[in-house]
Amino acid sequence: MPDYTLKIRRYDPESGDAAYWQDFTVDLAPERSVLDGILRARDQEDGSLSIRCSCQAAICGSCGVRINGKSALACNTKLSDAAERAQRGGINNEATSNGAIVVEPMGNMPVLKDLIVDMDAVHWKKIQRVVPWLLPEGEPPEREYIVDAEAMIDVTQSMACIQCGACVSACLSMEVDPEFIGPAALAKAYRFVGDPRDAHHEDRLRDLAEDPHGIYDCTHCFACIEVCPKDVAPMSQIMRLRRRATGDYAIKDSNNGYGHEKAFVDIVERWGTLHEAQLLPRSFGDGSLVKGQTRPAAVKQLIDSAPAALRGLARGKVSPRKVLIHPKLPDQKEVRRIYEEIEGRDERIELNLYIVGEEGEGGADDKEPVQGESGAES
Repeated sequence: MPDYTLKIRRYDPESGDAAYWQDFTVDLAPERSVLDGILRARDQEDGSLSIRCSCQAAICGSCGVRINGKSALACNTKLSDAAERAQRGGINNEATSNGAIVVEPMGNMPVLKDLIVDMDAVHWKKIQRVVPWLLPEGEPPEREYIVDAEAMIDVTQSMACIQCGACVSACLSMEVDPEFIGPAALAKAYRFVGDPRDAHHEDRLRDLAEDPHGIYDCTHCFACIEVCPKDVAPMSQIMRLRRRATGDYAIKDSNNGYGHEKAFVDIVERWGTLHEAQLLPRSFGDGSLVKGQTRPAAVKQLIDSAPAALRGLARGKVSPRKVLIHPKLPDQKEVRRIYEEIEGRDERIELNLYIVGEEGEGGADDKEPVQGESGAES
């Protein structure tokens, strides 16, 4: 069996010493997991090495760490795969000196000891923020709530979350804004927004839209989608929350999420390409060209943005000509035709790729799409 080197970040707050790195060499089969390697190192070399783990089957989500710079479950990562990535350049595309597998505690959460982070301080606190339970209308039934199976398709993906915190660890928005509600909590929020038994969909959406650290604080970096071990795709759930807030309830929030989306869509419909000089003022004005921009709140935001606009003019990124004149695509009428066809439908249709898969055994045509609001929008 080959030897693998684990380069583990150690930290003991009771010692008063700064964090440091320690190498461990383990002799295990390539198909064994990184968690197996850590437990072997603790067993044979240093019993003080700490990691949280339980099921060892990628179900409990306890053993979340960063392996070669990427958030993952230690029990769900093979030693051979981790070693290959380390040699290829796992951290900042730089290979480790001896091909060591670098293991660190998860990011965006305080470290309690070695590879154990304080989930209560960040992850669970944010989960509680979104009211993670059903709020039905009226008195509960004598027995259980009866829901059609088709009605639950919408939330199957968000229900698959095992609360491992890998997406929280990888979230770049949380690095910049620790108050951001975060991908895991917002995916949990969609689980109830999409549940037909909940009677407070609009209240939940309005709360998350008005929060400056809510659904519009996500920057679409896709990091949470890349690291999720259960394909929950938290960023996709955030996008669905936005679509419900803007498309279904027309919530005109103070964070200009509604205005920005409407402005973007209307500009592309009119010109075919993004008219950036119009995007900012229209976003502040609920998407409209003149009427919304004259509102007191919009005027104030436009004035506050004046220095950035002046810098754009000074550097040539924006010119008076570009502000006033924007060319249309040659076949702009075809773009408008697509808009009219989609907007003419009675309902929004999305394909739940989490249920049907992207393609069947014999090709994509082998499976019938399941309709719901969970997947790729068509």
